[in-house]
Amino acid sequence: MSFVDELKSAVTPRTALLVIGVFALQLLFIASYVGALHDPKPKDVPFGVVAPPQVAAQLVGQLEKLPGEPLDPRTVTDEAEARDQIMNREIDGALLVNPARNTDTLLVASGGGTVLASALESLFTRIEGLNQRTVRTVDVAPASPEDFDGLSAFYLVVGWCVGGYICAAVLAISAGARPANLQRALIRLGTLALYAILGGLGGAIIVGPILGALPGSIAALWGLGALVVFAVGAATLALQSLFGIVGVGLAILLIVVAGNPSAGGAFPLPMLPPFWKAIGPALPPGAGTWVARSIAYFKGNDVTVSLLVLSAWAVVGSAITLVMSSLKRRPGTEPTPEELGAAGGAAA
Repeated sequence: MSFVDELKSAVTPRTALLVIGVFALQLLFIASYVGALHDPKPKDVPFGVVAPPQVAAQLVGQLEKLPGEPLDPRTVTDEAEARDQIMNREIDGALLVNPARNTDTLLVASGGGTVLASALESLFTRIEGLNQRTVRTVDVAPASPEDFDGLSAFYLVVGWCVGGYICAAVLAISAGARPANLQRALIRLGTLALYAILGGLGGAIIVGPILGALPGSIAALWGLGALVVFAVGAATLALQSLFGIVGVGLAILLIVVAGNPSAGGAFPLPMLPPFWKAIGPALPPGAGTWVARSIAYFKGNDVTVSLLVLSAWAVVGSAITLVMSSLKRRPGTEPTPEELGAAGGAAA
């Protein structure tokens, strides 16, 4: 047999398409991570201004006209209200102007991302210097000393996401991409749910009692972890049911290629380019990271929307998996390992 014949036999059209798909996934990975993270800068950061009425409007106007539009400023009644809005994650910082002195106070929250807090501090050090004033920084929700750059919540959620799609992929590799019937689909989802519960607990214990990387309720982090793992796993099962083995690649595209760089982990959302800033909150890594930081540093505030996003991934993924398992296969479709096993058992 000639080399060309051997090549045709060894590399089937399906294999060639899979290799091309992996190549495209590789390029998208590079483009997504570098595109999102190569030039972080603050953009439209929600920001409060506390100042006397005759000063506040003028200062807000000046901040709105800063080059590059780094801030989305608005007036806030007083310091207490500014602190409440920061803790409720409505704004990321605030400037308290003291007309009686030459020193103003900048409120930040490094628990929401130390890079953003540092960027705000640098920005207002320059602004105040131009006005011959100084600024002192007060961290309203400081990141844990054991949480370098505020990244622990992000890596925790990434770990949960990885567990979710790998668990779903293993279930498909061992027993076929689409469950043989509704009962098998329920078994897969039940197995995934048990795995999610254990994975959520394990992650919460590691970052909490073992490493001390994140403060906050262990029970709340456990619940979040279980939801993240199940949501990602259910979405992966659904994609596999629809597209076969290609569904694993699509899950990686959504979760790893698109989701991780847009999650606000390395750089909070206000420092990401518009595309990644827009998609991040709608994908499991971004929604999970937001909730994890809220639990750890913001008293569990402002988590409803993100929890609904994660729940939607879980419910829709489960529903698609169940529906696809109920559909009859076309005549001539290759049986799954589950079906072959069932047939063997019946013959025995």
